[in-house]
Amino acid sequence: MPPVQPLTAVLTLAPLFFLLFFFTGPVNCWRPWPNSQPNSTDFLFGGSKKYEGSSEFVQLKYHMGPVLTANITVYPIWYGKWQNSQKRIIREFIGSISAADSKPPSVAGWWKTVRLYTDQTGANISGTVRIGEEKNDRFYSHGKSLTRLSVQSVIKSAVSASTRPLPINPKSGVYLLLTSDDVYVQDFCNNVCGFHYFTFPSIVGYTLPYAWVGNSAKLCPGVCAYPFAVPDYIPGLKAVKTPNGDVGVDAMISVIAHEIAELATNPLVNAWYAGQDPVFPVEIADLCEGIYGTGGGGSYTGQMLNDRDGATYNMKGIRRRFLVQWVWNHVLSYCTGPNALVE
Repeated sequence: MPPVQPLTAVLTLAPLFFLLFFFTGPVNCWRPWPNSQPNSTDFLFGGSKKYEGSSEFVQLKYHMGPVLTANITVYPIWYGKWQNSQKRIIREFIGSISAADSKPPSVAGWWKTVRLYTDQTGANISGTVRIGEEKNDRFYSHGKSLTRLSVQSVIKSAVSASTRPLPINPKSGVYLLLTSDDVYVQDFCNNVCGFHYFTFPSIVGYTLPYAWVGNSAKLCPGVCAYPFAVPDYIPGLKAVKTPNGDVGVDAMISVIAHEIAELATNPLVNAWYAGQDPVFPVEIADLCEGIYGTGGGGSYTGQMLNDRDGATYNMKGIRRRFLVQWVWNHVLSYCTGPNALVE
């Protein structure tokens, strides 16, 4: 399709967006335990209640901004060295979001909660999520250490490449930057495993919703690959077996899910979030960070499922199994997932 011209209003506000971004950064996917005490009984009993994450104090509100109601296309950008087997795991997860015929509990069932969110016309989040064109950056064109702003420069390179550039799709595109296990991104491992925001016309030329997720297998598995790896400050806790045989990528799946869910419901950071400050929004996946099953909360994952080979998961895709965190259900006011136990 022909290039879409950037919005004049966004160009006018670009310096303000730049200032806010520089001092506050994008919306982060945080880990749930940085301030926990090693001997706290919270590790055993935290969040054990009827409705996971339920709270009458959570005031998730709609702030009248756009959400992704048109069919969503995810454009992966593979930055660094990626094995084909790793790419297949991630592709199959994204492809499973719209696979309504998958056996329950399914990834498509998880997406039904995301679809409950609407825009100001009452239109729901799209039920169709597909993979679009992909871009490989095998030679680390912007180096092996990226800042939050250079992340946007990587996206610019992908959409403006002289050969096979990614399409410009500001209305329903999600640009997913995935960094390999030898790439450091600003704040990575400092309780940040992924983030999302929108690109600045002053850098990229367009306003495009995007997310970054890193492979933490070498840099900080105890921080970003839990429960497939265990933090040093939780003594005696054993890591669980991955469903697809790759600690880093299996852990990335839940962060990717986290970011796609929040991009769908809050792509320009002015739609669905809790809190009074749009610079620090609490979004639908933030409210359920670290919850994968019934009873989850605090530092307890909740009840998950085990395959015959001992692998841990909570959702089924088209051909694979995945471990994916739950999201906030604003209709019921608690975290929900397709593997919830029925009382």
